[in-house]
Amino acid sequence: MIAQCSHGRPVILLVEDEPLLRFFVSDVLEEAGFEVIETGNAEEALTLLEVRDDVRVIFTDIEMPGPLNGLDLVSCAHQRWPEILILVVSGGIRPSAAELPEGGRFVAKPYEESFVLHHLREMIASVP
Repeated sequence: MIAQCSHGRPVILLVEDEPLLRFFVSDVLEEAGFEVIETGNAEEALTLLEVRDDVRVIFTDIEMPGPLNGLDLVSCAHQRWPEILILVVSGGIRPSAAELPEGGRFVAKPYEESFVLHHLREMIASVP
């Protein structure tokens, strides 16, 4: 079972291979009241999910280096941990609804910070 939050703050697993963008997004999320765990690839994200039971949302880019991309990550994660919410972003690929796990959301890059924060808050609030 996934815990509601860590230290009163929802935990987001941020998966972004571009270090500057990852740093910026992490700061935005932390300032908005989330706890952020950062990683640069899907394989490391899956490893983190094995040891963390408090992740509420996976926020991932689609395109990244390595054998798994962001869609592979959320597919694997959703099969194993279906209660984790999914937010996928990309500047180049627009996944179909069938490519996202049930309840998963997609936001195109570049995106407004407020738009992403709205999605995250709405997703978290929708789960009892």
